[in-house]
Amino acid sequence: MSVSRIAERYAKSLLEFAIERDALEQVVDDVALLRKGLESRDLYLMIKSPIIDTTKKRSIFSKIFDEKVGSIMRSFCDIIMRKGRENVLPEMLSSFDALYKLYQKVSTVTLTTATPLADEVLAKITSTLESSISTRQNVELQTEVDPDLIGGFRLEFDDKQYDNSIAAKLNELRNQFKQ
Repeated sequence: MSVSRIAERYAKSLLEFAIERDALEQVVDDVALLRKGLESRDLYLMIKSPIIDTTKKRSIFSKIFDEKVGSIMRSFCDIIMRKGRENVLPEMLSSFDALYKLYQKVSTVTLTTATPLADEVLAKITSTLESSISTRQNVELQTEVDPDLIGGFRLEFDDKQYDNSIAAKLNELRNQFKQ
């Protein structure tokens, strides 16, 4: 079975269990804490290492996180380590985030512009996107600045990209002249 499939199955189980136990927000916070912890290169490599004994991994993981996470997350980590799936934990956390956003009907949209936009403009764009049929009910807008766009904007969400930048238009014209 592929890593992404394993990760998605465990993440789905965690999400469903958290919803069932009415502890979803606690689990979301715990996932964020684990993700932050796995930013440590040493911890990440330890979790991924096939050489380090699972018992040793469980002990280290327990010492770091037991006092900081809830009982559901402690049990979840214990289960994945007993099953020998700890090397898939980073992917499980990413899958959980994606499933949580789907459950909460949140679309993450990346808006790239040539210059920073005012807060009023960003609020208007968010409102327009939330009323669009292309996005879910709630929009999480992330902004980036790329001066190479020259002007206009580029929107990216749900494996879609809308490029309405001057650089894209110039590139399109350039290709038309070549033909």
